[in-house]
Amino acid sequence: MQRVSRTIERVYKASSLNIAIQDGEDAGQSVPHVHVHIIPRKHADLDHRGGLDAIYQMMDGEEGDIGAHMEEVNKSKTRTMFPAPDADDQRKPRTEEEMKEEAKWLAEEIQKDES
Repeated sequence: MQRVSRTIERVYKASSLNIAIQDGEDAGQSVPHVHVHIIPRKHADLDHRGGLDAIYQMMDGEEGDIGAHMEEVNKSKTRTMFPAPDADDQRKPRTEEEMKEEAKWLAEEIQKDES
C-alpha cells in the first residue's frame, strides 16, 4: 500500500491521500473481497461538496458503491479513459478492459519508482 500510495501521489499530482480498507459488509464492503481505496486528494478538492470530510459521505453513498458501478459497466460498457480524480461530476464508470489498462500502466509507474 505504501509503494502504491507514493506512485498514486506522483502520477495524479496529489498533495495527500485518503486510504480506506473495507473488510466485511458492515464496513461498507460492496465487492466480495477485501480491498483498499487509495484516493488522491488536492487542496480544496471537495470544497464544492462541503469540505474535506465529504469523502466519507461519497464513499458511503451511491458514488462509493463499486459493485453497482461494475454491474452498470458490464451492462453498458461505457468508455472513458482514466478520468482525473477531481472530475467526479463528469466521471463515468470504466469498463473492465479500461481498468486492466490502468492497472498495467500503474504497475509500470510503480516499477519506475522502485528503480
